[in-house]
Amino acid sequence: MARTGSAVFLLFQIAALCGLFWLCNQIVALAHLPIPASVIGLAILALLLLMRIVPEKAVVAASSWLLGDLLLFFIPPVVSVIKNWVLLREDGGVLVTSLIVGTALVLTGTAWVVDRVFTLEKHLHKRHLRGQADV
Repeated sequence: MARTGSAVFLLFQIAALCGLFWLCNQIVALAHLPIPASVIGLAILALLLLMRIVPEKAVVAASSWLLGDLLLFFIPPVVSVIKNWVLLREDGGVLVTSLIVGTALVLTGTAWVVDRVFTLEKHLHKRHLRGQADV
Protein backbone atom coordinates (compact mmCIF):
# COMPACT_ATOMS: atom_id res chain seq x y z
CA MET A 1 0.00 0.00 0.00
CA ALA A 2 2.82 2.42 0.85
CA ARG A 3 4.49 1.72 -2.49
CA THR A 4 1.40 2.80 -4.41
CA GLY A 5 1.18 6.04 -2.43
CA SER A 6 4.86 6.79 -2.92
CA ALA A 7 4.59 6.00 -6.65
CA VAL A 8 1.67 8.41 -6.98
CA PHE A 9 3.64 11.02 -5.01
CA LEU A 10 6.65 10.50 -7.31
CA LEU A 11 4.47 10.89 -10.40
CA PHE A 12 2.91 14.03 -8.92
CA GLN A 13 6.36 15.52 -8.27
CA ILE A 14 7.53 14.69 -11.79
CA ALA A 15 4.33 16.20 -13.22
CA ALA A 16 4.90 19.34 -11.15
CA LEU A 17 8.48 19.68 -12.42
CA CYS A 18 7.30 19.12 -16.00
CA GLY A 19 4.54 21.69 -15.44
CA LEU A 20 7.10 24.21 -14.19
CA PHE A 21 9.25 23.55 -17.26
CA TRP A 22 6.23 23.95 -19.56
CA LEU A 23 5.30 27.23 -17.83
CA CYS A 24 8.86 28.51 -18.23
CA ASN A 25 8.81 27.55 -21.92
CA GLN A 26 5.65 29.63 -22.31
CA ILE A 27 7.26 32.58 -20.51
CA VAL A 28 10.38 32.39 -22.70
CA ALA A 29 8.27 32.17 -25.87
CA LEU A 30 5.99 35.06 -24.92
CA ALA A 31 8.73 37.35 -23.59
CA HIS A 32 11.27 36.38 -26.28
CA LEU A 33 13.90 35.84 -23.59
CA PRO A 34 17.41 34.73 -24.61
CA ILE A 35 17.64 32.51 -21.49
CA PRO A 36 16.65 28.83 -21.78
CA ALA A 37 13.43 27.85 -20.02
CA SER A 38 15.26 25.21 -17.99
CA VAL A 39 17.53 27.87 -16.46
CA ILE A 40 14.56 30.06 -15.59
CA GLY A 41 12.75 27.06 -14.11
CA LEU A 42 15.79 26.14 -12.04
CA ALA A 43 16.02 29.70 -10.73
CA ILE A 44 12.31 29.79 -9.87
CA LEU A 45 12.49 26.41 -8.13
CA ALA A 46 15.62 27.45 -6.22
CA LEU A 47 13.90 30.65 -5.05
CA LEU A 48 10.78 28.73 -4.00
CA LEU A 49 12.94 26.29 -2.04
CA LEU A 50 15.04 29.05 -0.45
CA MET A 51 11.94 30.99 0.61
CA ARG A 52 10.47 27.72 1.92
CA ILE A 53 7.33 28.17 -0.18
CA VAL A 54 8.02 24.72 -1.59
CA PRO A 55 9.39 22.29 1.00
CA GLU A 56 12.38 20.16 0.06
CA LYS A 57 10.40 16.96 0.54
CA ALA A 58 8.06 18.13 -2.23
CA VAL A 59 10.74 17.63 -4.89
CA VAL A 60 13.26 15.21 -3.38
CA ALA A 61 11.74 11.98 -4.76
CA ALA A 62 11.39 13.24 -8.33
CA SER A 63 14.81 14.87 -8.36
CA SER A 64 16.43 11.71 -6.97
CA TRP A 65 14.69 9.58 -9.60
CA LEU A 66 15.61 11.95 -12.43
CA LEU A 67 19.25 12.10 -11.32
CA GLY A 68 19.35 8.32 -10.91
CA ASP A 69 18.17 7.83 -14.49
CA LEU A 70 20.20 10.69 -15.94
CA LEU A 71 22.04 8.32 -18.26
CA LEU A 72 18.82 7.80 -20.22
CA PHE A 73 18.79 11.50 -21.04
CA PHE A 74 22.23 11.21 -22.66
CA ILE A 75 21.22 8.55 -25.19
CA PRO A 76 19.92 11.09 -27.77
CA PRO A 77 23.24 13.01 -27.77
CA VAL A 78 25.12 9.74 -28.35
CA VAL A 79 22.88 9.02 -31.35
CA SER A 80 23.61 12.55 -32.62
CA VAL A 81 27.35 11.92 -32.31
CA ILE A 82 27.03 8.77 -34.39
CA LYS A 83 24.92 10.56 -37.02
CA ASN A 84 27.30 13.54 -37.25
CA TRP A 85 30.58 11.64 -37.17
CA VAL A 86 31.90 13.49 -40.24
CA LEU A 87 31.38 16.85 -38.53
CA LEU A 88 33.15 15.62 -35.42
CA ARG A 89 36.03 14.21 -37.44
CA GLU A 90 36.54 17.50 -39.30
CA ASP A 91 35.79 20.04 -36.54
CA GLY A 92 36.07 17.87 -33.44
CA GLY A 93 39.18 19.61 -32.15
CA VAL A 94 37.52 23.02 -32.25
CA LEU A 95 34.39 21.65 -30.59
CA VAL A 96 36.32 19.89 -27.81
CA THR A 97 38.52 22.95 -27.25
CA SER A 98 35.48 25.22 -26.97
CA LEU A 99 33.84 22.79 -24.54
CA ILE A 100 36.94 22.65 -22.36
CA VAL A 101 37.46 26.42 -22.40
CA GLY A 102 33.77 27.09 -21.76
CA THR A 103 33.67 24.62 -18.87
CA ALA A 104 36.84 26.08 -17.37
CA LEU A 105 35.39 29.61 -17.61
CA VAL A 106 32.13 28.56 -15.95
CA LEU A 107 33.95 26.72 -13.16
CA THR A 108 36.31 29.65 -12.61
CA GLY A 109 33.45 32.14 -12.58
CA THR A 110 31.43 30.03 -10.17
CA ALA A 111 34.42 29.60 -7.85
CA TRP A 112 35.06 33.35 -7.92
CA VAL A 113 31.42 34.18 -7.10
CA VAL A 114 31.31 31.61 -4.29
CA ASP A 115 34.56 33.00 -2.85
CA ARG A 116 33.21 36.57 -2.96
CA VAL A 117 29.92 35.55 -1.32
CA PHE A 118 31.77 33.58 1.36
CA THR A 119 34.05 36.56 2.07
CA LEU A 120 31.04 38.88 2.26
CA GLU A 121 29.19 36.55 4.63
CA LYS A 122 32.27 36.25 6.82
CA HIS A 123 32.63 40.04 6.90
CA LEU A 124 28.94 40.50 7.76
CA HIS A 125 29.16 37.84 10.46
CA LYS A 126 32.19 39.58 12.05
CA ARG A 127 30.39 42.94 11.93
CA HIS A 128 27.32 41.34 13.51
CA LEU A 129 29.46 39.86 16.30
CA ARG A 130 31.14 43.24 16.88
CA GLY A 131 27.72 44.89 17.03
CA GLN A 132 26.56 42.40 19.68
CA ALA A 133 29.71 43.00 21.72
CA ASP A 134 29.01 46.76 21.77
CA VAL A 135 25.56 46.24 23.25
